Amino acid sequence: MKPVKLLQLSLVTVCLLQAGCATNSANNFKLSHLAKSDIDSVTDMHIQEVSKLCRQLTIKLYKRNPRELTKAPPGTTVKKRLDQIFSDQRIKGFGELNGAKSTAAISLSFNEAFEGDRVFALMAGISSMLYAAYNYQDEFYLLDEIDQQKLYNSARNLETVSWQLNNRKDDRGERYILSNGLGTNGIRNLSYERLFGKMISLQDMMALLIADTTNRNITRVVQSAASMTFLPI
Repeated sequence: MKPVKLLQLSLVTVCLLQAGCATNSANNFKLSHLAKSDIDSVTDMHIQEVSKLCRQLTIKLYKRNPRELTKAPPGTTVKKRLDQIFSDQRIKGFGELNGAKSTAAISLSFNEAFEGDRVFALMAGISSMLYAAYNYQDEFYLLDEIDQQKLYNSARNLETVSWQLNNRKDDRGERYILSNGLGTNGIRNLSYERLFGKMISLQDMMALLIADTTNRNITRVVQSAASMTFLPI
């Protein structure tokens, strides 16, 4: 697919996901936009959308797993957790997780010996992993570069997380973190899986866009979603 067409497709995809993005963009023009290419603007939109989806997933997981919040320090709320998860601390790692971040924090959430807040470990890991895929930047400008392989690897890691969330169980045969399941009406709730699907699609789209516009290749890895290992970011 040609870079221009892929860029156009990416713009359409993100705008469809971001309600009202076209209306707001006209009212939020900044001088810094003059230092941005089209690719930079699309990257910024992807970052914003992925962050929004991560926040939605965090809230849903805490609603599904209220017991996890009781393991947090006294007075901790979901809002405080969100502030922590998306703070700059995700670059260094969290003391509550013994400094773990990215895929190490994700793995901790499925560790039998871990006695802390598993939702926090999982989402702090996902958030820091995706942040690392974008070079720990919230915005991109003309001279900034981004690695298409990191974006691709993060998408594959999200597939692995999604599988583990549905299948990893403790010694009692219970899932570490509850997500998809049957509702009271007997209909299967796949809303968590849909959120993961959106994030994976955004990361894959961004990886393809960067690869095409920079004429760099993506090393595609054949890895089962059921794998217990993660790709490097």
